[in-house]
Amino acid sequence: QVQLVESGGGLVQPGGSLRLSCAASGFTLADYVIGWFRQAPGKGREGVSCIRISDGNPYSVDSVKGRFTISRDNANNTVYLQMSSLKPEDTAVYYCAADYRSYYCSGSAIYHDMQFWGKGTLVTVSS
Repeated sequence: QVQLVESGGGLVQPGGSLRLSCAASGFTLADYVIGWFRQAPGKGREGVSCIRISDGNPYSVDSVKGRFTISRDNANNTVYLQMSSLKPEDTAVYYCAADYRSYYCSGSAIYHDMQFWGKGTLVTVSS
């Protein structure tokens, strides 16, 4: 059974850091594009970062570039999102997703309709 489970969310003060984890079971993460998405209250879902299959290179949207880092631990079948310099506008439910189509993470875009999704973890940035 394919499953993605996010963890690591919580309450953090502005300027703080958190590391989110996305643990996969039922398939090998290294063979899939992995994306992190978020949905803030009352807003649509936004692609944040993704990591490619072919070369493992990451892509992040401009709003988080330089603050968020996506990485993959193939041995543990886990993907991480290291978030630093957090802002109140980063408050959202964060989801990880996976898709076998390599073009779903390019150097300029993250496709939203990925095949597999986790249930999300809430990140709240507030003082």
